Amino acid sequence: MKPLVLICSQDPEFIHNYGHILEADVFRFELASSVDDVLKLTVEREPKAVVLDCQPASATRSTICSQLKGDPRTGRLLVIALIAPGAQNQHFDLLKAGIDESFVRPFAPGKLLDCLRTKLALAKPGSNGIVNGRLLRCGSLEMNVDARRVRGNGHDIHLGPLQYKLLQHLLENPGKVFKRKELKDAAWGPNIHVEERTVDVHISRIRKELKRTSAGSVIRTIRSEGYSLEEAHAEPEPDGE
Repeated sequence: MKPLVLICSQDPEFIHNYGHILEADVFRFELASSVDDVLKLTVEREPKAVVLDCQPASATRSTICSQLKGDPRTGRLLVIALIAPGAQNQHFDLLKAGIDESFVRPFAPGKLLDCLRTKLALAKPGSNGIVNGRLLRCGSLEMNVDARRVRGNGHDIHLGPLQYKLLQHLLENPGKVFKRKELKDAAWGPNIHVEERTVDVHISRIRKELKRTSAGSVIRTIRSEGYSLEEAHAEPEPDGE
């Protein structure tokens, strides 16, 4: 059965357009107009993700995201925000609320589909599901670049597209110290304005995933410089008396 994605919106045109995009790929969708709807459908239908329609006047979307991430029934759901032009100020509030990924419209629909497939570890339509490709490693952390899959200590690590790009850049040169601007350019591109604290937020979320899976590597903060991915080493035990 196709994975279920909930669309949280009250805009019929938005629901029609993005519902069609999802169903034309490997997903099916249902409408959820409120947090209560999401909670109810989570119990009844076992959805895999929620897409939030964030209109300029819809300041409650970060609150909805915070409620979803704070509820044990929905905390592991992938939550993606689609932000309308003129509402970019919602981005940081959504990050603080725990959003997994956000896109400012207009954007290529393929980005949303790639995000869903990557985060949910789904094969692309027409593929045979066989995973091969270039591998990057640091400790027990492993990234299959072509399959866009990350594993730590044998466990899947689920990252949004921006976090994936940041980790890939670090994994390609373990031990090298990257300035925040270099990481920003690698993930967002050189022509996109992103504040340094936004890079810090995404790095923090990658760190949580590495710690959760005991991935065998850590992202260290180099004061006044930036970040470096290094293999984790156990702290030496104190000498006995």
